[in-house]
Amino acid sequence: MSKLKQMESFVSVATRGSLTAAANAEGVAPAIMGRRLDALEERLGVKLLVRTTRRISLTHEGSAFLEDCQRLLIDVANAEASVSAGGVKASGHLRITAPAGFGRRHVAPLVPLFRQLHADVTISLNLSDRVVDLAGEGFDCAVRVGDLPDSSLVSVRMADNRRLCVATPGYLQRHGTPQHPTELAKFDCLTLSSDASQTRGWAFQVDGEVIHLKPGGPLDCSDGQVLHDWCMAGYGIAWRSTWEVEAEIAAGKLVAVLQDFDAPPNGIYAVFPQRKHLPLRVRLWIDFLKHNYGEPAFWTGLRTAHP
Repeated sequence: MSKLKQMESFVSVATRGSLTAAANAEGVAPAIMGRRLDALEERLGVKLLVRTTRRISLTHEGSAFLEDCQRLLIDVANAEASVSAGGVKASGHLRITAPAGFGRRHVAPLVPLFRQLHADVTISLNLSDRVVDLAGEGFDCAVRVGDLPDSSLVSVRMADNRRLCVATPGYLQRHGTPQHPTELAKFDCLTLSSDASQTRGWAFQVDGEVIHLKPGGPLDCSDGQVLHDWCMAGYGIAWRSTWEVEAEIAAGKLVAVLQDFDAPPNGIYAVFPQRKHLPLRVRLWIDFLKHNYGEPAFWTGLRTAHP
C-alpha cells in the first residue's frame, strides 16, 4: 500500500469524521479504510485517531499530521497538474498574510478578483500585524511593508512606500503650515504611542541626511487607523504611509506638508519561502499584485482594482 494512499485515506476520514463516510466517498468498504489507517499508525509509531463506535477524533499528533498531509496532497495535485494537458490552470489552496491595516485596504479587495480569474484556487487571507513565520505556519505568501530583515525568504518589490506628513486643509488654515521639520513642535502632532512600532520617530531627509524626530502632541494612539481618522477629522498633523493617504490627497481631503524633506521610500513586498518550484497559484498571485500595485492610479483610487 502506498504511503500517499494511506495519507489520502487519513485526510478523508479526519475531515469527514467517519470511516463510513470516507469509505463511501471512495467507493470502498469501511474495513479497507480502517486497515489503511492501522497501517499508517503502525508505520509512524503514533496514534493519529481515537476511534469509538460513535465518533472519530484526532489526537494531538493527528491534528499536526493532518495539516502536513493536506499541504502535501495539494502540492502533489499541483505537481501533476503542471505536467498534464492544460496544466497551466492554477488550482489548490493559497494561504496569504498581510499587515492588518494595509491588508484591509489593498489586499482583501484583490482576493475575490483573483479568484474570478482562477476559479479552482481557494484562498485563506490572514491579517495580522505580527511577523508571521511563513514556512512554520504553512503560508504561501506574505505582503509586507517597510524594510525587510535579512532572512531565507524570497522577496519581490512591488511598489514604493513613502511616509508623508499630512493634515486637513482646515487644520492648516487654522494653525498655519510648518516649513521645516523642527517646526513640528509648534503643532498638534498625532503620534503612535510608545508601545507601537514607530520607535525611532518620524523620518525626514535634511541636508542629505536622514534624521528622526519624535514630535509630541495632545493625542497619541497605538492604532494607525485611529490616527488616520483623527487626522481626517482635523485634529492635527499625522505621519502616514502613502498607501493610506494618497486617495485622500488626490481628493483634496488631506494636504501633504514638508515634502521637500521626505525621507527616501521603503518598499511594499511580496515575500515567500524559498522553493525550487513555486506553485503556479503563488506565481500568478504575485504577478496579479504587481500588476495592480504597479499602477499609480490604484493607490489614489482613480482606478479600482480589477483582474
